[in-house]
Amino acid sequence: MQKAVIRGERTIIETTFMREVLEAEGCSMKDEWVICPICQNKTRLKIREDTELKNFPLFCPKCKQETLINVRQLNMSVIKEPDAKTQSR
Repeated sequence: MQKAVIRGERTIIETTFMREVLEAEGCSMKDEWVICPICQNKTRLKIREDTELKNFPLFCPKCKQETLINVRQLNMSVIKEPDAKTQSR
């Protein structure tokens, strides 16, 4: 069953329709919410198992922190940035 959501002039087909098409073809995609590495809450980002992110700035709406992450095959790794050094003259 195809459901559509009208937002302005664009029509967005819900992901349930795409999932039904993939399952009918024998391809089932697993997807998960990205969890904030600081507060362990769900973010607004959902990824599929074929998603790859490199140096992605993940923002958490709850703790208001931004973290750089890499994602590959639903495995997330946090990129630790070195602290900025003050310049001395």
